Amino acid sequence: MPRRPSRVGLVSIVVVGVIALGVPLVASAFWLQTGLFTMAAAVGAIGLTLLIGVAGQLSLGHAFFVAVGAYAYSFLAGQEASFGVGGGTGLGWPPLLAMLGGMATAGLAGMVFAPVASRLRGIYLGIATLGLVFIGQHLLKSVKPLEPVSGGFNGRTVPDFRVLGFEFNSLERLWYLGLVLLVAAYWYANNLKRNRPGRALEAVRDSEIVAGVMGVRVGVAKAKAFTASSVYAGLAGVILAVTFGHIVPEAFGFLYSLDFLAMVVIGGLGSVGGAVLGAAFVTVLPLAFNQYAGVIPLIAPIGSGGFDAATAARVLYGVAVVLALMYLPDGLAGLRRRRDGVYGKRSKTGSAHRQVAKAG
Repeated sequence: MPRRPSRVGLVSIVVVGVIALGVPLVASAFWLQTGLFTMAAAVGAIGLTLLIGVAGQLSLGHAFFVAVGAYAYSFLAGQEASFGVGGGTGLGWPPLLAMLGGMATAGLAGMVFAPVASRLRGIYLGIATLGLVFIGQHLLKSVKPLEPVSGGFNGRTVPDFRVLGFEFNSLERLWYLGLVLLVAAYWYANNLKRNRPGRALEAVRDSEIVAGVMGVRVGVAKAKAFTASSVYAGLAGVILAVTFGHIVPEAFGFLYSLDFLAMVVIGGLGSVGGAVLGAAFVTVLPLAFNQYAGVIPLIAPIGSGGFDAATAARVLYGVAVVLALMYLPDGLAGLRRRRDGVYGKRSKTGSAHRQVAKAG
């Protein structure tokens, strides 16, 4: 039975919610944009932790599905334009419908890949998904028939998001849109984990043979996991696209897939909250280093050939991944469970002492 939040937990949720709602009133444009990138990464990381941490299916190609969502939204919502920088064509769909279309397209891509996923496991599955990233880069950059969708090597502009005539054409407005989408993604993933589909995926992760004996259709479960993860990646791509305003193929390369993998490992495999924390760590660190490179010791300016901000950030969260695997296998999410365990033991010990004192 799911544990109900404690009073402290509810107060913490309220405080975090109030702070999140008030951020656009005081934050600079840099921090608003960084927050939006973090929200997009968090949505994608939630999808990946459902796939890796809950279902036990390794994926190194998450960036491919993020790209599918971003480009599908841009094409579906875009108006016809000339080729070149910011070029490409579009279908002119309402942005809300285009967002759902981007998610559905990414989910369909995951469903198409599902038969491959059902036949492979472990590092073999990881290598197969990695191939998707390189295929996607080739399709977006070099395939002429796809240029109306991709815009080619130079990418394409992204239409502003709007609902019922209300345009999300500023970072402040986009902040609230991203916040709503992140909360919805978090809520759905938590419910998925706690209910029967989530338990079926955990059974597949622990032992496919035992899961099959228990009546779980292993192939179907794997297909559902990849589809759900891809839908989350597609939503992350939409948030990323409307935040950037212009997307290029290089933004969805192999390094971005590694970033997602680092997010779920640092946050804690299988933890939805941990995925959000890991996304914040991996996303904010390089951007903050870059912004304040001039005042951080030993950080060289970008392009100087020295130890620049991007390199420093990757080294730091690379070290964080190693330390998490060695000393904190449950990631950042495990810190809370350890704290609750310590407090629980103290509470039980204190209660026992009081009972002994009362009996005496």
